[in-house]
Amino acid sequence: MVSFKARRSEPQLVSPERPTPCETKPLSDIDDQHLLRYYETVVGFFRNCPGRTDDRPADLKGTFKAALAEALVYYYPVAGRLREEAGGKLVVDCTAEGVVFVDADADVRLQDFGEPLLPPYPCLDQLLCDPGDVKAVTGRPLLFMQVTELKCGGFVVGFHMCHNIADGFGMIQLMTSVTELMVKASPSLLPVWKRELLTTAQNTTPIPYPNPAYKPLLNSLDSTSDDVMLSIPPNRMVAQYFVFGQREVAALRSHIPGHLADSTTSFELLTAVMWRCRTIALGYEPSQRVRLMVTMNARGRWNRHTLIPWGYYGNAHVSPIVELTVDELCRKTLADTVELVRETKLSVTKECLASMVDTTAYIRQRPSLTMDRTYEVSDTRWIAAVKGLQLGWAEYVGGGIPLAGDLTSKLGSHHMRCQNEDGEDSTVVSLLLPRPAMERFKKEMAVWLNKNDKNLQIYPVPSSSYML
Repeated sequence: MVSFKARRSEPQLVSPERPTPCETKPLSDIDDQHLLRYYETVVGFFRNCPGRTDDRPADLKGTFKAALAEALVYYYPVAGRLREEAGGKLVVDCTAEGVVFVDADADVRLQDFGEPLLPPYPCLDQLLCDPGDVKAVTGRPLLFMQVTELKCGGFVVGFHMCHNIADGFGMIQLMTSVTELMVKASPSLLPVWKRELLTTAQNTTPIPYPNPAYKPLLNSLDSTSDDVMLSIPPNRMVAQYFVFGQREVAALRSHIPGHLADSTTSFELLTAVMWRCRTIALGYEPSQRVRLMVTMNARGRWNRHTLIPWGYYGNAHVSPIVELTVDELCRKTLADTVELVRETKLSVTKECLASMVDTTAYIRQRPSLTMDRTYEVSDTRWIAAVKGLQLGWAEYVGGGIPLAGDLTSKLGSHHMRCQNEDGEDSTVVSLLLPRPAMERFKKEMAVWLNKNDKNLQIYPVPSSSYML
């Protein structure tokens, strides 16, 4: 595996290119969750398009910095600072103080990161600038970005962004605007704030009729954790990535009836199998209750009952939860588990979204929340399909959220799009587990894939790649 050390500039503060409103903006109740008080990490790899190098700017990093300054005119709250008001609620002071930008060079080529390009990416710490304490979000820049130019002409964009300001869709929307502004005068999609759309009209009293999808969250208040996933520190865990190509997905589909196999999405199928294998691997007692939390983007045509406008870059995700005992989960057929995953996804309605807003507002007043025996899954494969990240002279070829779990919960898996060693469009799924549990997980997964675990395509994370 390649090893290198990037040559970095000193961190610079980049402010909006032109004057912007000086005001204070409230966050939504979805934004203002204690669980989101951290910096999410995203990395993207770009390569030059053959025959288009004449269009490439002579000063790539300078052009990127200038485009970032222009983007901050539209996304001016990102250039401000978070402040906690009395009562603990966060607001954004739009001060135009700026975001952190670092330019860097690395004597490696894009192909040196691996073919196919898959996480874990080598020397990830060299592609990201240092954000300091990733759990301290008030009074600090809300974005830390590094652009690293490679000797082949390709480049890597790595950033840490405060999750209270934007969800994954919003972060990519901002980055799309930056790349667009490198080649044209204005972004194709203008940002929308409107955080009041996801702010509760309730007071802080207990919710009288919570949506069933969120009762497990309310039941977690003031409870005591006995989950090994929460008691073991991340540096004693193993992070790995599992690649599912056409053969692997076909093998998993063979375990469910034909009529259901044809309609099941790969996300539903992989989530069902991994939840079962993970639960068994962690050795929970049969009577203990386990949960699946499916984090979904509330935007889009599939979700017409919501009022989230295009351009909204705040947190607009819903996370319905299903709960049952370990014994109930393990006795179900795979087909039944797939149906359970699907029902959880389809439970997202206008009423469910409103209930989530009320629930998160109430929980914010009671931050002693535990997430015992919870498996959180999100589908981020759409990042690879974002056409706005194509620059004409360069194109996005891979990346996403490069860490297994996140920097606060350790409980999540991200589904990311990739190509496998045969060049097929595939899904890579991250997972973080204690070492003994990871070995049990691989054995369980190998049974479902109908093959020896030695042939299972797994990408371990070097210890230097997992940053806390």
